[in-house]
Amino acid sequence: MSGAPTGQPGRRVAAIPAWGLVVAGSISLQLGAALAHQLFATLTPPGVAFVRLAVAAVVLSAVLRPSLRRPRRDLALAGAFGVVLGTMNLSFYEALERAPLGVVVTIELLGPMVVALASARRHIVVWAVLALVGTALLSQAALRHLSGITPAGLGFALGAATCWAGYILLGSRVSRRFDSGTGLALGLVAGAVVIAPVGILSAGPALARPALVAEGAVVAIASSVIPYSLEMEALRRISAGLFGLLMSVEPVVAGLVGLVVLGQRLDALDWVAMACVVVACAGAVRAQQAVAPLVP
Repeated sequence: MSGAPTGQPGRRVAAIPAWGLVVAGSISLQLGAALAHQLFATLTPPGVAFVRLAVAAVVLSAVLRPSLRRPRRDLALAGAFGVVLGTMNLSFYEALERAPLGVVVTIELLGPMVVALASARRHIVVWAVLALVGTALLSQAALRHLSGITPAGLGFALGAATCWAGYILLGSRVSRRFDSGTGLALGLVAGAVVIAPVGILSAGPALARPALVAEGAVVAIASSVIPYSLEMEALRRISAGLFGLLMSVEPVVAGLVGLVVLGQRLDALDWVAMACVVVACAGAVRAQQAVAPLVP
């Protein structure tokens, strides 16, 4: 079982409720995705994925100093988690180059939704269904563009969805088996190693340009170090099913960021859909607390 986070920053994170960690991670992830898309023309999607994971692995390993003196089954679990993590990032960026962000996120959310419905206990099934309805309503605009997605783009998006489900299920075990995020650090190292060949070959000489690598490092902090650390802490406290349901806030966060930052308008159905997701997440958290208090 994972120990409580140590130190002043750890205590501050421990004071944030699990749903707050998920929302904060989603905001950071959305900002990181926007930055990453701008790098595709020079670093390529595999290159960006590699830099993102490599920098995140270096940062967390330097801070947490994970030890390899652990049972083989623990290291194998962290390694499997890393393979899924690396493949998820690579698939997401490859899909993003071939389809609009809204379409990719819509398809990718199938992973968490399947986990939520399959793993949810009876007291949150209704809320999981409501979240699914809200997600479907939010996705309707994006799905109108589905005819424009290439077969490869659809395949990568479905691959990302499958990996996201694996990330939740394996991440739940890793967060409880390792202390203070060390399992995440080991997983990031494994993920970076797995995609290193394709990332380095694809990006080529661009990886030697300090400015591009610096931008990739910013993406790594926003898209990996912050959200993954927060999500692993949330997974330590709640079930995989509830976490999968809370992932439905991703399109809500994306819509609100678009409204506030980009001035993109939301119609009445969008607001109804977001209300469904918010009510579903709040209801699921309250139902879980009524059955068993969440791990502090």
